[in-house]
Amino acid sequence: MRRLFKTGSFWAASIMLVLGLSACSTEPAAVDAHGEEAAAEEVEKGPHNGRMLRDGAFAVELAIFEDGQPPQFRIWATQDGKAIAPGEVQATVTLKRLGGKVDRFAFAPESDHLAGRGVVEEPHSFDVEVVAVHQGKTHRWAYASPEGRTTLSAEAAREAGIRVERAGPVTLGETRELIGTVALAPSAQGEVRARFPGPVVALYKAVGQSVRRGELIARVESNESLQVYPIYAPMSGVVSERGTNVGDVAGADPMFVIVNPAATILEFHIFPRDLEVVRAGQRVAIQTLDGAPVATGTISGFLTNAQASSGTAVARVSLPNPAGVWRPGMSLKGLVTISGRQVPLAVRTKALQRFRDFTVVFAAYGNTYEVRMLKLGQQTPEWTEVLGGLDPGTPYVTDGAFLVRADVEKSGASHDH
Repeated sequence: MRRLFKTGSFWAASIMLVLGLSACSTEPAAVDAHGEEAAAEEVEKGPHNGRMLRDGAFAVELAIFEDGQPPQFRIWATQDGKAIAPGEVQATVTLKRLGGKVDRFAFAPESDHLAGRGVVEEPHSFDVEVVAVHQGKTHRWAYASPEGRTTLSAEAAREAGIRVERAGPVTLGETRELIGTVALAPSAQGEVRARFPGPVVALYKAVGQSVRRGELIARVESNESLQVYPIYAPMSGVVSERGTNVGDVAGADPMFVIVNPAATILEFHIFPRDLEVVRAGQRVAIQTLDGAPVATGTISGFLTNAQASSGTAVARVSLPNPAGVWRPGMSLKGLVTISGRQVPLAVRTKALQRFRDFTVVFAAYGNTYEVRMLKLGQQTPEWTEVLGGLDPGTPYVTDGAFLVRADVEKSGASHDH
């Protein structure tokens, strides 16, 4: 099958048609060797269904041939409409891809055409420069050939919830799903007592108020010395209990209970079927119950008072909670990696989309998004190994990828088959 490089201006249907927002995409029009724009309907096809490039009486037809073989450039040259022997023409094709990658192809005579050395990798989306030399004269052409590409404004992408990450190494492994309950860490609570018994002279904090470590929170008069001494907060947090009032006699009971709501943990109940494989030190991906990522952590250990009668155990994982969003009693999900291996390149499984006959992700460069056809390896619910089709470090769409795909499909940005 031969493919004709498409050219010309196109407007991508806005992804915001799906979301009720507005955005559009454009691609530059093709230009010839003199910098003149060519409309898409004016692209001339040759007898091999390739793109005709003319410079006076000299012309070449450029096509991608892929019948029963990897995609390969082929060139047929003519002078005044008559075929030129392929050995009489020297040619090169340079492809500049989104993201800065450049591919260059030399050509060698083969039968009635020049055959490109090397495979034209997917996607077939690039700016093309063709140089042909015949009888000492150099001919040049340049044009754009976009495929699977669209452009969205930053505002439209933000409103659509599009998020981008860079592809890189990850640890893939078998996971087990656990449901955990948010609890305060053992170090999250402190009790404040009087050093010496005596009447409470002053109290400066009430239940629900925040305190800073070292802040003055009460004054007590010692029964022994009759001196008033200060009491300072031993930790930062919130007053959850106040067990005394002014005029009461402070004794052995706590005057205050201070809780640090940011010091939280997750407690996972491990059932018998998982006890043999879940271990301290294993990595846990913490998510909301509907799958939104929260944080990552490791199993620090198991509670010694596990429920032996039911055969379950309780594993603890530290839960970062600087804003105090996760409150005791809330439920979160944990994906525990019970065995794994490091792979050099992977993408998030949720980013994968179907485009033509390929599984793809969408590379993101500024406001422009373009397909990357992937060769895949091992897959888990969170990550998928990439064996080919994507360079390490490539920024790609993780959230909102299906919306980008919809916009690309509406734009018609694909080449002929």
